Amino acid sequence: MRKKYLVELSNDERHALEALIRTGNAPARTQTHARILLKADCGNSAAAWTDDAIAQACLVSRPTVERVRRLFATTGLAAALHRKRHDRAPQRKLSGAQEAQLIAITCSAPPEGQERWTLALLADKLVELKVVDAIARETVRTTLKKMNLSPG
Repeated sequence: MRKKYLVELSNDERHALEALIRTGNAPARTQTHARILLKADCGNSAAAWTDDAIAQACLVSRPTVERVRRLFATTGLAAALHRKRHDRAPQRKLSGAQEAQLIAITCSAPPEGQERWTLALLADKLVELKVVDAIARETVRTTLKKMNLSPG
C-alpha cells in the first residue's frame, strides 16, 4: 500500500529531532512525535518503517502515526511536534448586568409556597423576567459560586 503522506526530513530537521530526543527536556508527547517522524523518514539512506512497526515501537496507535505523518506533510515540523493552541476564549453566558439581576433575585424573597430559591427556580425567573431567552441551572450555579452566594 502506497502511503499518501511521506515524511522526508532534511538533515537539519533530522539533527534537531535527534537532539530533542537526546536531551529529554521536551514533553513526552513531543518526544514521541519526534521518534515517529524519525522512524517514518524515507529521505535518509535507510528505508522508512511501516506504520504498524512505528506504532508498536513508540507505544502509540496506528492512527496517531498517520496523524503525525499527515501533519508533517501538510503543515510542517512544528505542527507535527506541538499541540495546537486554542485561540478562542470561552464566551460568557451572562453579562455583568444579567449577573447583577441574578444576584438581586437570589437576595429577594423566594416565590410564594417556597422556602428558598432553587437553581431551577432562579433559572425560570430569569427567563420569566426576560433577562435571558434560556439558561441552564448549571450556569446559574457557577455564577452564584463565583460570587460566593447560594440560592438558600
